[in-house]
Amino acid sequence: MNEAAGEIDAALDRLLPIPEGGEARLYEAMRYSTIGGGKRLRGFLVLEGARQFNVSRQAALRVACAIEMVHAYSLIHDDLPAMDDDDMRRGKPTNHKQFDEATAILAGDALQTQAFHVLAGEETHPDPAVRIELVRLLARAAGARGMCGGQMLDMLAEQAEEPMNEAQIGRLQLLKTGKLIEFSAEAGAVLGKAPPAQRHSLAAYGRELGAAFQIADDLLDATASAEEMGKATAKDAGAGKATLVSLLGLERARIQAERLVEQARGHLDSFDSRAELLRRLAGFVIERRN
Repeated sequence: MNEAAGEIDAALDRLLPIPEGGEARLYEAMRYSTIGGGKRLRGFLVLEGARQFNVSRQAALRVACAIEMVHAYSLIHDDLPAMDDDDMRRGKPTNHKQFDEATAILAGDALQTQAFHVLAGEETHPDPAVRIELVRLLARAAGARGMCGGQMLDMLAEQAEEPMNEAQIGRLQLLKTGKLIEFSAEAGAVLGKAPPAQRHSLAAYGRELGAAFQIADDLLDATASAEEMGKATAKDAGAGKATLVSLLGLERARIQAERLVEQARGHLDSFDSRAELLRRLAGFVIERRN
């Protein structure tokens, strides 16, 4: 993952050059929240999925960068005072603290649109049908029936009189976090024009992995320090947010995450030893400390 992160950062550096003129400040804000820091889990998923089908590294890196741009945009907007109002992200000041709120909003907007510009480029894949499918899938994963919809559910949950139940929390987390991870796992198969069965297997792997990842995040929010996480912790409890950890307790939530990891690995049974890093990644998402 560290090696992949280095490759992704180098590719992002090329895709987000700082121009001359007043818009340079916008690019600086975009690069501030995108290059360096973070686990690059989503980008790593793209690269490893693509490797199963012998996709060129350059093409896979472009898609990995696109998903990391969308992820960075979501973090910038999530940290704004109108959302979660956070001061720290990845161990440094959040974008609106480093720049200002208006610049942070524009940086998020620009990163989102730049992601689709990258996917639509001929360098991503010579077949326009593949490029269109990648654009379609990412738009769905990031939009009202995906990440943005999940954020809306999260905001509504804070105002609700009754706490959410397990099924409602699961749906919120699937939309807010899981859909982008599912896209990341499936994207390599789309690039490789994989058979439908293998494409569906990677998408299912991503769904289970995303659910386990979110439970692990909730566990870390409840147990890790701010220094380990590089951001404020215990915010869910402080805001009275319902999570699977608050609903099930620490031990039952851990068991649920472990069950999801095993289910994720099971979706890779049809793949050979080249998928070993994907199998190991499933365990990493619940063993990590940040």
